[in-house]
Amino acid sequence: MEEKFLHDHPSTPRTKEEMDKTINRLKRIEGQVRGVQKMVEEDRYCMDILVQISAIQSALKNVGFSVTERHINHCVSDAIKKGEGQESIEELMSVLKQFSK
Repeated sequence: MEEKFLHDHPSTPRTKEEMDKTINRLKRIEGQVRGVQKMVEEDRYCMDILVQISAIQSALKNVGFSVTERHINHCVSDAIKKGEGQESIEELMSVLKQFSK
């Protein structure tokens, strides 16, 4: 099911620093996921695997919060200034509801 969003790109392009920071975080998470895969392949202790999965979930949640904060500060703020705030807020809320599933 494909959702239709107001924009397919940010209203304010990300800076190189913002992109690098987010990409580096995601690469660290990717490494953690590979580490968990290796732990499973090595038949490691379940509790150790679960601790690593929890760390990955927390790291992903933090990336999500960071992207959300940027979206609010730029995209939603810009939409409010253009009189399109309600649509932008509704769009954001529909995605944020998915975080709690």
